[in-house]
Amino acid sequence: MAEVNRVGMLTGGGDAPGLNGVIRAVTMRSISDYGYEVSGIRRGWKGLLSPEADSVVNLTVGDVRYILDEGGTILGSSRTNPYKNEGDAKKVVDNMAEIGVDALVAIGGDDTLGVARRLHQDFGTQVVGCPKTIDNDLSATDTTFGYDTAVSIATEAIDRLRTTAKSHERILVVEIMGRHAGWITWGAGVAGAANVTLIPEVEPDVDEMVSIFRKRAENGEKWGIVAVSEGVTFSEDFVTQTAEKDEFGHVRLGGVAEGLAGELKERTGIDTRHVVLGHLQRGGTPTAYDRILSTRYGLRAAEAVKNGEWGKMVALRGSEIVTVDLSEATEETKTVPDDLYGAARTFFG
Repeated sequence: MAEVNRVGMLTGGGDAPGLNGVIRAVTMRSISDYGYEVSGIRRGWKGLLSPEADSVVNLTVGDVRYILDEGGTILGSSRTNPYKNEGDAKKVVDNMAEIGVDALVAIGGDDTLGVARRLHQDFGTQVVGCPKTIDNDLSATDTTFGYDTAVSIATEAIDRLRTTAKSHERILVVEIMGRHAGWITWGAGVAGAANVTLIPEVEPDVDEMVSIFRKRAENGEKWGIVAVSEGVTFSEDFVTQTAEKDEFGHVRLGGVAEGLAGELKERTGIDTRHVVLGHLQRGGTPTAYDRILSTRYGLRAAEAVKNGEWGKMVALRGSEIVTVDLSEATEETKTVPDDLYGAARTFFG
């Protein structure tokens, strides 16, 4: 195990409320408790694959002390995949050595952490992972920071939309983030008392929805809220904005709410509109829960560096922050179980 004097840190993939909490905690513990120097790598893996003049910034305690309440990430992000082209992963490792980074804390979702896992396996890179995704779909951890904030934002949006749905006697179909896992939609649908909640894990029944809203209209309620994950499919294909894919092979989702709204309007005769929350779910001030969780993750990640727990990811298990193998963390997507979705179905209507 190589001696650690300088710790590098990067954030990859979509931003999530709480990222700055991790950056703050890793930096302050590494400097104040362990005597390390800390370098922030800007723009995720891109900052190590194709460095620019500002790709590396030395972080001090003063730089990060008051960033806990800020959304986004002060280091910036990208969806760069060092394993897309042959030889690029080796460039990342060489550039780490060039800038004097002895160990790396990679903060991200399954794509970012998948790269971290492979770098450790292929080159012995001294790396520790920290789970980040508002989707809450990373296995091996009970929850991820950013999820609580995203659910809170989506719930508030549903609360607000309900008033206009009632006023104008409309059905409003609210499109919420969630490609393969419907955690945000499930949480917001339950907390926001949606009339119907649709997640990618369960095939939607349009006939049932039509029946629900016709019955509501018969009872004098010609309005309603449908919470739908962007990854819900009415065939085997996603509804997408474009055929283009990012460097990890993901298409850009969007449009399921618009299509569903048209179907409901045609079949119920009730004015139906759609609303896409989009990046609103990622932005803004993190909740107190996410500030605390991200802080705990960052402290434990710095401790994992100190202990030489390479190839590990920090994770929440019960009330404890532990470390697990990155391979375990990235091997499968954590989806909403049937019993939890069944609880949401109790409130359909």
